[in-house]
Amino acid sequence: MTTTSDKILEHNKSFIPGGVVSVNRAVDPNLSFVKGEGPRVWDVDGKEYIDYHAAFAPYILGHNDPDVNAVVRRVLDDGTTLMGAGTNELEGRTAELIVNSVPSADRVMLTNTGSEATYHALRIARAHTGRTGVVVMQGGYNGWHNDVAMNVMTPLEATGPRVSPGEYPKAPISAGIPPYVLEDVHVVNYNDLDSVRAMLTSHSVSAVLLEPILQNIGIVKPKTGYLEGLRALCDEQGVVLVFDEVKTGFRHALGGFQSICGVTPDLCVFGKALANGFPMGAIGGRSDLMDYFVHEDPAKRVLIAGTYNAHPVACAAAVATMEKLAKNDGACFQQLDERGQQMEDGLSELFSNAGITATIARQGSAFCVYFMDHAPVDWHDIAEHHDFDYDTAYRKRLIENGIYHFPLPTKQGSISLSHTPDVIDETLSKTVLG
Repeated sequence: MTTTSDKILEHNKSFIPGGVVSVNRAVDPNLSFVKGEGPRVWDVDGKEYIDYHAAFAPYILGHNDPDVNAVVRRVLDDGTTLMGAGTNELEGRTAELIVNSVPSADRVMLTNTGSEATYHALRIARAHTGRTGVVVMQGGYNGWHNDVAMNVMTPLEATGPRVSPGEYPKAPISAGIPPYVLEDVHVVNYNDLDSVRAMLTSHSVSAVLLEPILQNIGIVKPKTGYLEGLRALCDEQGVVLVFDEVKTGFRHALGGFQSICGVTPDLCVFGKALANGFPMGAIGGRSDLMDYFVHEDPAKRVLIAGTYNAHPVACAAAVATMEKLAKNDGACFQQLDERGQQMEDGLSELFSNAGITATIARQGSAFCVYFMDHAPVDWHDIAEHHDFDYDTAYRKRLIENGIYHFPLPTKQGSISLSHTPDVIDETLSKTVLG
């Protein structure tokens, strides 16, 4: 049966390659969503879903949060527009809130996306150290640009068996990346300090870049001492430690995951939940590193530019989001954790009663069901033990029942403040296993 969503996709293919402007959105089942409100979304045919995809996780408050929308409308009604000259109060207030919340952020620059922010972070690291190498994690996603677009959900036949210490073959996720770029990128397994040490002592490395929790292959947490060990190694070798908090930032705590784990990176990047769905990214860090953007020596100055950087609509949304999250000393994060625990407990009981081997990995409001008998420690662990076929079938059954998880195995589920206990109970009641 051809649905309205299918007709829209076929029409768009006449004008857009593949019919979708971000290839990651091309999934089965193909659905065209036209409305979101709170924890729910509706497709073009009017079917309602409880949403746990949340557009890859930015909607920490829920879709179309009325408080955020009211501030955005006020900016539009006031005639506030992008001038392309000088500065304004909104971008200053956005940066101020980040600086006042995030331990590592002495100064902040604003971008439109997290990918742009990681791009700038690597430029700063290279300018500061005079080195070109970068260490990234197998199973991590840090953006679309050449230095990092590789080795996310890589088949084991491409990476080979787990190695330590050592690095993996580069597995770019895009064509068109020059081979010389790959010479400066070293891919190691997450949670493997020995491999990082080997790279830092044998190569000219400027930065270690990682998601402190791998949240693009579900929820893979750092082992005890891992992040602390990275901090020590980077200090020892004069390497810039960069936390990619695009997914962890403003979802687990107002200060990012760094405020939870107690490890302070040199640079950090944000996006997603920062502006509750409006396009906003940010890079922050130590003053001496951030000052490369305005270095007195033009030869050492790092360029940051962008017509839409700090767009007033996005800044207004970010300010409203952060101020709402900060109310009552950030009490909302306790609520989010409680709702995450409710989901974890409910799913664990369902799988146990059905005799299905499953592990729910969770950090606060982010969770993932792994069809294996333990929480994974790295991508190899998932690739070797997770039941990908069952995961795909499970997600499609949920969608049929009006529960929208992204229909790709190991992708994170995201709970928002609009997911009340009743909504989670409704979700669990519709979670049919088989």
